[in-house]
Amino acid sequence: MEAGVRRLFDRYERFFMRALGGDLDESEAAGLYAAEFIAATPAGVMSGKNDDAFVAAMAKGYERYRAIGTKAMTVRAVRVSPIDEVHCVAHVAWTATYAREGREDVAIDFEVHYLVQALDGEPKVFGWVSGDEEALLKQHGVG
Repeated sequence: MEAGVRRLFDRYERFFMRALGGDLDESEAAGLYAAEFIAATPAGVMSGKNDDAFVAAMAKGYERYRAIGTKAMTVRAVRVSPIDEVHCVAHVAWTATYAREGREDVAIDFEVHYLVQALDGEPKVFGWVSGDEEALLKQHGVG
């Protein structure tokens, strides 16, 4: 499973970079996630479906990333904690690079913990737990 999860996040990183450039492939976006998912942040817990509304929300999110100067989102490391033969937690260390008007670019390291399910050998994200993105951006003068 570990190799498949690493391939999933290689695809995710490439997808993210293309989406930052304005090329959001809706079918590829949907292919990264399970039919339904959960998410937990300091703002609360939500659940959703991998549907047109989700893809529209992703598109809006990438618009926001571009608006605040996001230049790159790269995976630094992936650590996999198996749960059983088809589930794991993928601890993904990311680095986000932002352009800031009148100042040097800033790189921000953070981690997101993804719940992954590999049915029929294809890992997909069915949930994630992340920290307070807005506070982290504010702390680094982004946004």
